[in-house]
Amino acid sequence: MEHLSEELLEEWAELLKALAHPIRLRILAALIEDRQCVKNLTELLKISQPNVSQHLGILRNKGIVGCKRDGSVVCYYIKDERALKIYEILSKEVTKWQETSSH
Repeated sequence: MEHLSEELLEEWAELLKALAHPIRLRILAALIEDRQCVKNLTELLKISQPNVSQHLGILRNKGIVGCKRDGSVVCYYIKDERALKIYEILSKEVTKWQETSSH
């Protein structure tokens, strides 16, 4: 087994912890489609603005999403490609699991 540094393992664990919440995964899914402002995310996810902002803050603090201000509107986008890849792997595996468990 390849020896991985404690620092690298800690970084990976922090990334996974930041993603390990259903709302944050739903935010990621919405951002895969396109950049989104908080108002759009609130409507898409059907949760309150403070809740969306709290989860976006966690993702932003870990560098997973970035934001760009356009006047009074702040739009969010996926900044860390690793998060995108993790989401894609999870989606594929869940789909496979659902297909095999339904037979």
